[in-house]
Amino acid sequence: MTWRNWSGTVAVTPAEVLVPRDTAEVAAIVRRAAATGRRVTAVGAGHSFTPVAEARDVQLRLDRLTGIVAVEPEGRVRVRAGTRLRELSALLATHGLALENLGDIDVQTLAGALSTGTHGTGARFGGLATQVVGLELVRGDGEVVRLGDGAGPPVEAAVVGLGALGIVTEVTLRCVPAFTLHAVEDVAPLDAVLEGLDERVAGHDHYEFYWFPHTERCLTKANTRHEGARPQRPLPAWRRVLEDEVLTNAAYAVVNEAGRLRPAWVPGLNRLATRVLSRREYDDVSPRVFATSRRVRFVESEYAVPRAALPAVLAGLRAWVDGRPGAAVQFPVEVRFAAADDVWLSTAYGRETAYVAVHQFHRSPAREYFRAFEAIALAHEGRPHWGKLHGLGAADLAGRYPRMGEVRALREELDPGRVFANGYRTRVLGR
Repeated sequence: MTWRNWSGTVAVTPAEVLVPRDTAEVAAIVRRAAATGRRVTAVGAGHSFTPVAEARDVQLRLDRLTGIVAVEPEGRVRVRAGTRLRELSALLATHGLALENLGDIDVQTLAGALSTGTHGTGARFGGLATQVVGLELVRGDGEVVRLGDGAGPPVEAAVVGLGALGIVTEVTLRCVPAFTLHAVEDVAPLDAVLEGLDERVAGHDHYEFYWFPHTERCLTKANTRHEGARPQRPLPAWRRVLEDEVLTNAAYAVVNEAGRLRPAWVPGLNRLATRVLSRREYDDVSPRVFATSRRVRFVESEYAVPRAALPAVLAGLRAWVDGRPGAAVQFPVEVRFAAADDVWLSTAYGRETAYVAVHQFHRSPAREYFRAFEAIALAHEGRPHWGKLHGLGAADLAGRYPRMGEVRALREELDPGRVFANGYRTRVLGR
């Protein structure tokens, strides 16, 4: 049976599909593969746009490795690797806990989101990987190893591992008491957002904005944390359904189909989209504010750049769009922020970071736009998101990740036989 990722950028028919019940079964599968020269690739929800999870030989699905294993003191929680983030948030809530930060999509598996460097936004917060204090993984010879608390290689070396260092079977997370977010969503001119950007980012715990190409308008999202797990002013159910499902998903799908069929309409459709948006101010539990429902399929490229370089990157994108009257960029450009971290293959390693993500409707042309964006980002020390479309190989990436040599050495230690190799991992890490 052919496996496809969410966006349709990867389609592959594995030679064999296995669904292990526990870590011991994962280890047995890997041992057999190592002994017979086969390759094993674990897949999650398929929400990466790159072929990082492409499995041509043995595809390992972790659908049975789900749920919380244990809640330990000081907010440490052991979780099975195949747990979906949405399910995890619900389970943590029953213990009065939450993830400190979360991306804007929560359908991924925990292991998949970690392995590709999933992040959210917030200049004082790191991505999902920075919340990990322990890992259990199966190395290339089938041995089960535990990282954390001084055991084995440092967690920060392996947590964003692209699936190349082993099969992650369990994760220990550092969680926080459940909290609510006061959310303010509004529309503002792009120039005004950039002019006051430092104040906007510093003034809120989690800030992001979406610029609609062919217009001068942005949707802004500013979230402020409050203690307690009970929201005081949630959105009325009717408004959430109308705005988040009917308009943002159903109606937006129609708009994108119209833009695909009539590219000349796209600038006008984007202007219409910004006029439909209205201010929203509400409180809700953190997972419901962080994550959004995305039913309109798209393709995406994202680069992490030094935060100070953000205005120049956006200026380059605006110039490219404005300089091509025939360009039809249907989706908004998403901008988020993160603190510097010490995770070896994190896009925010060692520097305060701004993330710029470009999208296009999955049935519309994207190659020229994405290539232009990549050239602009690379000129400003950009690092590509591991799960989103980019054209870089191992030689290019080595100069952008200071710890890349150490990651390769760790790969040699944990998987010298390249049981976990696939085309993408070979491309970005080398042989």
